[in-house]
Amino acid sequence: MKLWYSFTKELKLSSKSFYFYIEIGMAAIFLALLILVIPETFSSKTTEYVYLDLPEEVSSVMMDVMIENDLDGKPETVEFKVDGEKEEFDMYVSDDKKIVVFDSREDVIELAEKERKFGAVISMKDGALYYDYYMQGYESEKLRNLYKVFHNKNANVLMENFDAQEVVRLSENFEGLSDRENVLPAFLTFNGSLMGFFIIASYIFLDKKEGIITAYAITASSVGNYLLSKVGVVMVTSLVTSLIITIPIMGLQPNYLMFILFLICSGFFASNLGLVITSFYNNIMQAFGTIYIIMIVFLLPNIAYFMPSWDPAFMKVIPSYYFLASFREVILPSGDMTYVLMTSLSFLGLGLILFVYGNYRFKKTLTL
Repeated sequence: MKLWYSFTKELKLSSKSFYFYIEIGMAAIFLALLILVIPETFSSKTTEYVYLDLPEEVSSVMMDVMIENDLDGKPETVEFKVDGEKEEFDMYVSDDKKIVVFDSREDVIELAEKERKFGAVISMKDGALYYDYYMQGYESEKLRNLYKVFHNKNANVLMENFDAQEVVRLSENFEGLSDRENVLPAFLTFNGSLMGFFIIASYIFLDKKEGIITAYAITASSVGNYLLSKVGVVMVTSLVTSLIITIPIMGLQPNYLMFILFLICSGFFASNLGLVITSFYNNIMQAFGTIYIIMIVFLLPNIAYFMPSWDPAFMKVIPSYYFLASFREVILPSGDMTYVLMTSLSFLGLGLILFVYGNYRFKKTLTL
């Protein structure tokens, strides 16, 4: 009963606080970004910058092919700075790429050097086409070798080898996510879990400043009830704001039962981590460095999430790595709910350990 009274009291007070409106505002910003800025599907078209250093008849044939593949059958006009002045060039847009044709080799070289673009010059020697690429120096050795192989092997042979590759389906009837939906787990990780870490620290430091925590040393209410009520308030707020972001984007597709369970468990863990951090400092300025470093570390798995080819082993010891994976599984039509359940229980256990330690730290501080 005391815990419920403390929780409802903290919930009413927090609804009038500045930090409550920060969380609502962040949720609104994330939702606006997802709806208005992030497209349903990102464009996968690549842009090629070329100069055709070819005999007129060969160049004419290649231009005809580009016009034939162009979506509207005619080139668009684009502008680039050459020698400090703007010049117009033709751009051909097909289903999978954009090709900008320049007037000279020097234009391509200047584009590569000053605009950091990837350019190519196509020439002909002894009846064969030659390709000179102007790169930036950061291209991988694999990419360089790929260009060498591509232009030294017959295209038909390459296609035959490609078609001969055996493809094994790991799952049938698998439904993926759109590009917009794929961004959602990153926003949920920040809003649903990491914001709780920061917000609870702000609440605790505000109460420390006003002497509220010290007052518990002479009251009948326990520090544990106070801390749990704070954690509960942050978890409820995180749950509400996460649903504000998720429902308009995903509709009824996610498993909301598991979604709520994971939000509660991950929020419980993050909030108690914030409690432990605040027990070592007197105000938010003293703790700012520690909070900032932890937030940066927790955001690192987002890089691996959006760049699957870069997934170093150390990422798997960062809790937010599992936040991202679990949120993704929850919103997938055929997500692994067993994984989400086990991850939820793990964070619940870690949160309990952190709460016990945080409660001990606060009691020890009050008796000093």
